[in-house]
Amino acid sequence: QVQLVESGGGLVQAGGSLRLSCAASGSIFGINAMGWYRQTPGNQRELVATITHGGSTNYADSVKGRFTISRDDSKNTVYLQMYSLKLEDTAVYYCYLRRLLFSGSYEYWGQGTQVTVSS
Repeated sequence: QVQLVESGGGLVQAGGSLRLSCAASGSIFGINAMGWYRQTPGNQRELVATITHGGSTNYADSVKGRFTISRDDSKNTVYLQMYSLKLEDTAVYYCYLRRLLFSGSYEYWGQGTQVTVSS
């Protein structure tokens, strides 16, 4: 199995910055991609940013130019650096990991970390 442990969420004023971290452990071979999604009450979970094993990144239009995703393979950790935070960035942020094995594709989620942006 795979365990994802997130950290770095919290309360920040609009215009501020935060960095989220997600450390993966367990059966982490075959990692194809890691990333972050977010969810607000009553809404579906939405993509924030992903990074593939090859280093390709993908961002939601709403965070382009403000958020940066990166990873440290030696620590099996993915980061989300968030700048110029807006009220609408308030959400629970979930770490995501996808493994590609001969038997198929497998997805895993962290427990979520709250990010609250205040005015």
